[in-house]
Amino acid sequence: MKIVADENIPLVGEFFSRLGEVTCLPGRTLAAADVRDADALIVRSVTRVNESLLAGSKVKFVGTCTIGVDHLDQRYLDANHIRWSSAPGCNANSVVEFVYAALAHLNINWLPVQFGIIGCGNVGGLLYKRLKAQGVNVRCYDPNLSLAHNPDLVSLDDVLACDVISMHTPLVVDGPHPSFHLLGHKELARLKPGAVLINAGRGAVIDNQALLDVLNAGADLRVVLDVWEPEPDISLELLDKVLLGSPHIAGYSYDGKLNGTEIVYRALCNHLDTPPQASLAALVPSLAHNQLRVDDENQTVFDIARSLIKQVYDIVADDARLRETARSALAGEIKFGEGFDNLRKHYPKRREFHNYQVHLEAVSDADKQWLQVLGFRCV
Repeated sequence: MKIVADENIPLVGEFFSRLGEVTCLPGRTLAAADVRDADALIVRSVTRVNESLLAGSKVKFVGTCTIGVDHLDQRYLDANHIRWSSAPGCNANSVVEFVYAALAHLNINWLPVQFGIIGCGNVGGLLYKRLKAQGVNVRCYDPNLSLAHNPDLVSLDDVLACDVISMHTPLVVDGPHPSFHLLGHKELARLKPGAVLINAGRGAVIDNQALLDVLNAGADLRVVLDVWEPEPDISLELLDKVLLGSPHIAGYSYDGKLNGTEIVYRALCNHLDTPPQASLAALVPSLAHNQLRVDDENQTVFDIARSLIKQVYDIVADDARLRETARSALAGEIKFGEGFDNLRKHYPKRREFHNYQVHLEAVSDADKQWLQVLGFRCV
């Protein structure tokens, strides 16, 4: 069996070589010639999987190690009896931690604010549960859910009136509830002065030109963008206007990537009617140096959280690398699109909060529980 896989998928060889011969290639530039003789194709979100890529190939299984599937032409795959699978929820925790890290860096205490979430699937739903467990007042917009699923569902206008708005909707271009350019000039104009807008879902859910127009007009908005329109050749002018920008890496924690690899590996095993022979538990050891510190336990629990988050995830470094890439591109030293992809390809290994432990002696049990909702192991 021949398997072609994106070279950026961690442990792809350790998992999939048990099922066949694995060839790893750059996902962004995969072409029809690369997959013609393959039986299975394993990708991430940068690969457009459609007729132009697969026509004439032997591929009978496509797996994407990601939550999103808008890069897969599902109609083509189904019509040609090509089984496909994704990894729903694999990096949901990683994206939620990105949101917390962004707020912590911006020194925005999420406890007293009105928090809005657009899209309450795997990622937005997990963020919703965490925030509710911490006592936050949350409003959610998701036309695909009912009040039976989420009692805090409201209209889009009600969410746009919140202090913090975090977007986690997939990109849907047709059907009864399209999300393409869900936020345009009209919607962005409704945001209150000083509002925080975070997009860690899909770039085109916000009309990026409209957002740039609003920011250029002097709107008092604090914007965090991890996803852009289009990628990888994003608007450098918009990057210059946002407070935090990153190259679509909110879900790029090492743990999230590993989860995606294992989920798709198991899906391919199921397709082949073969029992799985590999697992993360067997392949990935526990983190060795996992002790965190708190210098002043008499701080507020929010300040303690800020300290812990910064020790684990330096989100400012993500922003700095993207801006340095933009500087190099403007100076003619590199092509920005290639630099954007290289930041993703060579992204530092980021581990999630649950891998870390902190000893706290003067902190109340209630505050320890609050920190544990974030994922930290408090003792």
